[in-house]
Amino acid sequence: MASSVEEDEKNKISSGWLTGQLLIAMPSLIDPRFEKTVLLICSHGPEGAMGIVLNRLFGDLSFQGLLVQLGVEINETSPELSIHYGGPVDPVRGFVMHTTDYVRVGTTEITPSIALTATVEILQDLANGSGPSRAALALGYAGWAPGQLESELQGNGWLTAPADDDIVFDENLETKWTRALAKIGVSPTMLASDSGHA
Repeated sequence: MASSVEEDEKNKISSGWLTGQLLIAMPSLIDPRFEKTVLLICSHGPEGAMGIVLNRLFGDLSFQGLLVQLGVEINETSPELSIHYGGPVDPVRGFVMHTTDYVRVGTTEITPSIALTATVEILQDLANGSGPSRAALALGYAGWAPGQLESELQGNGWLTAPADDDIVFDENLETKWTRALAKIGVSPTMLASDSGHA
């Protein structure tokens, strides 16, 4: 019976089931780039996986500063959004995770309520107030080669949880890791003495 459950899990992973899931770093994950991080898996399949860190800021760069660098016009209604550190890969490449009330050419739906767009147009729309109702900006991303994420999951480096709009979009970065764990009924104190299961 256990082997058929394991086979089901392998089939889910190989069919890209982690797309739209939260990836939660275990305390045993010693890579400082990912310590106590929560990521949104934006794509996962035979070619590998791509995700964006949700609970780290990208230095002191502001949204308005980014708009100026890109030559996007700023006005009084331009929101002040935080810029997240999306991951160590391609840190000059920008991504906007946002609600699905905004869809343009180049938008990818990740879950029924969360999408991803990586165009200057969405930044212009955010700046002039015609963008999505909720958005989170990130520079860079995390990437895994084929089979790498599966191996890290099997090695208890990560836990997974269903995506949560508040964890993706809200500005309360300090609590995202514990809130993501709570979604699957895990407290950090439990992890201190247990290696956990991915």
